[in-house]
Amino acid sequence: MSKNISYSGRRDPRFVTIRRGGLLDDKQHHMLAHWAADCAEHVLHYFQSQNPGDDRPQRAIEQARAWSRGEISMTQARQVAYAAHQAARLATGAAREAARAAGHAVATAHMADHELGAAAYAIWAARAAVPADRRDEVSRDECQWQREQLPEAIRELVLSDEERRNRKFWGLFDC
Repeated sequence: MSKNISYSGRRDPRFVTIRRGGLLDDKQHHMLAHWAADCAEHVLHYFQSQNPGDDRPQRAIEQARAWSRGEISMTQARQVAYAAHQAARLATGAAREAARAAGHAVATAHMADHELGAAAYAIWAARAAVPADRRDEVSRDECQWQREQLPEAIRELVLSDEERRNRKFWGLFDC
């Protein structure tokens, strides 16, 4: 039998599951993880080109989607997140940021508000892959692409989260 725990932390209750005392239902949570995986997968090629033998970020993206379909547990997803972040620590430039995006995508299973981490690091990966004079343009393009992928059911939730936490995420969501 599941025990309900009242939420009393500082996290936005919209990103805390109902069973933990927040407002987020399972369907929305799964959509957030799937969207975060889309964001990470869009830039995964930066990691793969630098580290062709390392499948940890790819596996993280796959497991984020598996979790969103109910095929693996949150604990399993969290373990894969650690592996993707370890891959990021060993990489450089756009590859590092792409691996971080993948780690945050699968970590969304554990804490739903990691969805913006996946999106932000995907934008950083795209920025890191181009010359400095193109970074603002590439940031806007990646941000717009991400927004086009948002399912309508979570669109307002994510956009309001971007607006609320944009400063924390280096202004990357000004697109």
